[in-house]
Amino acid sequence: MEPSISRTGWARLPGGPAGWGDPRLAFCSPVSHASLLHQLMKSLQIVSLGLISMGLAVAGPAAVSAFDGLAVGLENLHRLSDVQTRSISPENFTGEKGKGGAATLEQGTAGDAARDLGRGWKVNPFVNIKPGQTFTLAEIAGPGAIQHIWMTPTGTRRFSILRMHWDDEEHPSVECPVGDFFANGWGPYAQVNSLAVCVNPGSAYNCYWPMPFRKKAKITMTNISEQPMRLYYQIDYALGPVADDAAYLHAQFRRVNPLPQKDVFIILDGVKGRGHYAGTYLCWGVHSSGWWGEGEIKFFIDGDKEFPTICGTGTEDYFCGSYNFHVRDPATNQGDAAGYREFTTPYSGLCQVIRPDGLYNSQMRFGLYRWHIPDPVRFTQDLRVTIQALGWRAGHRYLPLQDDIASVAFWYQTEPHGTFPPLPSRDDLEIN
Repeated sequence: MEPSISRTGWARLPGGPAGWGDPRLAFCSPVSHASLLHQLMKSLQIVSLGLISMGLAVAGPAAVSAFDGLAVGLENLHRLSDVQTRSISPENFTGEKGKGGAATLEQGTAGDAARDLGRGWKVNPFVNIKPGQTFTLAEIAGPGAIQHIWMTPTGTRRFSILRMHWDDEEHPSVECPVGDFFANGWGPYAQVNSLAVCVNPGSAYNCYWPMPFRKKAKITMTNISEQPMRLYYQIDYALGPVADDAAYLHAQFRRVNPLPQKDVFIILDGVKGRGHYAGTYLCWGVHSSGWWGEGEIKFFIDGDKEFPTICGTGTEDYFCGSYNFHVRDPATNQGDAAGYREFTTPYSGLCQVIRPDGLYNSQMRFGLYRWHIPDPVRFTQDLRVTIQALGWRAGHRYLPLQDDIASVAFWYQTEPHGTFPPLPSRDDLEIN
């Protein structure tokens, strides 16, 4: 007599006590496991024969495709790849193999400091960019992908404009003041500890957005200040085939100061093609007292007109916080004495709160980010993203705000992309 299977899924031996079907006892019986395995194998044979009789092949182990080595994370770090690792910095402007640290003392920006040691001893670790100059940080022949950028600029961050071009395009896919691109738009240092961007002491900007390109990648920095800037930087990339479905990174900066009353702030508009929205960074300067974040973010996707497909419930909600970013007593719902609570996490953060000092720094200013890494917003035709600026007025009524708002929208899409709005003038970029 064959063993039976109890409702618990454990073997019950024939003639045995009813308790033998209890999971706490059945695992002790090697006979039951052997019988279960025998029954399972017989069932699999029957199913396989049935599939074959219907003309369906029974597949063996699936073949694992080769790893392209361009988008790397913990889940695939163990896998080998045939891509070539390269890096561009002032110590190797071209990224060529075997050409790093080869500047002579006469060529190097730090040649004087290395005069006792000679060539190969940190002779050219930085570049100086003159007022009005556009400096090419990198020009790379593809295919490949930029995997990491590190830099530490001096000077006014809003006056250092970062641009990226893919595949010989005329207009940049990334155009943004350098501090805003790295979620530090207000200028003073703010720690950021996220998957896409990290900002570390003392002014180290890092980004890990995957940036694939097929023909060419070009990255420039333009100094629109009246003062020279010094820049240390490193761009790490891999050369190898790019998947057919890989889209290009885009980043667009906007600022309105002040926002006209009852206007919504436009984070992104004019996007045409297929792609997905990947993240938002906001610099929000408050021009009135009280809470400023009641406004909703809205995503108008693929032809949406008056009403969007995705509508948020509040500014702090979109940035994955709640109740004004103010920690509250759960019993009374009263906020604690600390007030706004900065935080920085892999996907979202209130990374900066600049508080009035009672003298010349008179306004509250906030820096916030939200990366849609696990939840990108997909579109196939077009995309528009807006956010409302709402506070409170008497009678528990919403107050449309006239705040200073700047944003960076990050997204991936196929090329060509739509025309970006002109970057604000230097006076309109200035933070004061």
